[in-house]
Amino acid sequence: MPPIPGSGLAKGLAVTLRTMTKRAHTAQYPETQPELPPRSRGVIGLFEENCTVCMLCARECPDWCIYIDSHKETVPAATPGGRERSRNVLDRFAIDFSLCMYCGICIEVCPFDALFWSPEFEYAETDIHELTHERDKLREWMWTVPAPPALDPAAEEPKEIAAARKAVDKAEAAAAAAAAAAAAAQAQTQAADTPPATPPTTPEADA
Repeated sequence: MPPIPGSGLAKGLAVTLRTMTKRAHTAQYPETQPELPPRSRGVIGLFEENCTVCMLCARECPDWCIYIDSHKETVPAATPGGRERSRNVLDRFAIDFSLCMYCGICIEVCPFDALFWSPEFEYAETDIHELTHERDKLREWMWTVPAPPALDPAAEEPKEIAAARKAVDKAEAAAAAAAAAAAAAQAQTQAADTPPATPPTTPEADA
């Protein structure tokens, strides 16, 4: 059946009339902040303690917008007769957000969970050179990263949390045992330093 002439125009006008009768929902930014989805890609936060300077993020970045500098330090042996080891110390970690295309590859390839998405998006600058943010600013954004979704109540506890809790319990038990041993040693020292008590004398004993 051929379309009725003017039916398309009538549908368009109907949509226009329906929209005109509804109240506009315009958020007046920046007075009203937008409600961003939980997995929105704003900026990249750096958890510096987890970074081992493996350079995977910089090598895999398609735009080569991650700049990392480091140096090596010698770590003394943990046990007598052990071997000294060397480790990388992070000197600089910067991201040029004027080049970043927010692909998230650096976050995905990081093997030590040092990079995270933050929903922060208000970091515009008047000079493009100021869009290269150093590790101090990236660390500030780290604290705006939303918490991960809660696990199923019936799910097993993550191995990382279980291992961390076990380590804390072990350290607390060792500290309690050391404190008890120190208290026992102090009690023994005090008992050894205290002179023995002499029995009281009576007149009959003196006679």
